Amino acid sequence: MNVPTRLAVKYFRSFALGLALLVSWNVSAPNNRSQAQTRPPSVLVELFTSEGCSSCPPADEFLARLNREQPLGGITVIGIEEHVDYWNHDGWIDPYSSAEWTSRQVTYVDRLKENSPYTPQAVIDGQRSVVGVHEREIVQAIRQSAQQPQAEIELTMEPLTSDGTLKLHVHAGSLPTAASDSAEVWLAIAEKDLGQKVSQGENAGRELRHSAVLRSLKKLGTASTNGETAFDASAQAKLNRDWKSQNLEAVVFLQDKKSKRILGVAMAHPLAS
Repeated sequence: MNVPTRLAVKYFRSFALGLALLVSWNVSAPNNRSQAQTRPPSVLVELFTSEGCSSCPPADEFLARLNREQPLGGITVIGIEEHVDYWNHDGWIDPYSSAEWTSRQVTYVDRLKENSPYTPQAVIDGQRSVVGVHEREIVQAIRQSAQQPQAEIELTMEPLTSDGTLKLHVHAGSLPTAASDSAEVWLAIAEKDLGQKVSQGENAGRELRHSAVLRSLKKLGTASTNGETAFDASAQAKLNRDWKSQNLEAVVFLQDKKSKRILGVAMAHPLAS
């Protein structure tokens, strides 16, 4: 065997050995995130807003773009508008506002050590608070949240019954190790494509449109922090006849009771019977 041939064999063996090691490393030591989660991550963005707040429409529009366009490749954004009631003055009462959503915001304010509730406020996965019009900061917070391990949730639903009852089944895989001793399972019903012309208050004369307005929030139970299954149960909810079924979204999320971190979230669209 001449010298060039011996060198060729030597380099081929080295290349083959290196390739084998690379393949072995990829099989035996995959990325930790791939082990913990096989689906693209989903991030819950809660926007506390109001039709009585003149600073809120741009934030509402940005959330609508996130929901509609899903611009963050590989990350599913699930955005919900939660209309607070402390702007219900100056002659305009936000028809989508609720003291319950205000209370939820106050809980976040306390947990995140904010000075006071304000609008528009975006809370990303229960852990990061950003002014609702600071688009770059919101995107950055979404990307950061998407790096955290999540519980995978399978959400299946039956067609809506004639009386507007939603029947669903929720299966959640094991919780991230960062979960505390208590994680709650919630069902949120949101309705998109809402809005009207505001006649009074700071937005008087403006035609406002909304994306995924929170209509109801129901606790389904408590998740287990042990084992491969955190939650597996069927549930149902009675929907208001005034809500347009074709515009409804059902969002199930697991939330750590202590830290308020969202441990997993999934969305589906109820189908009319």
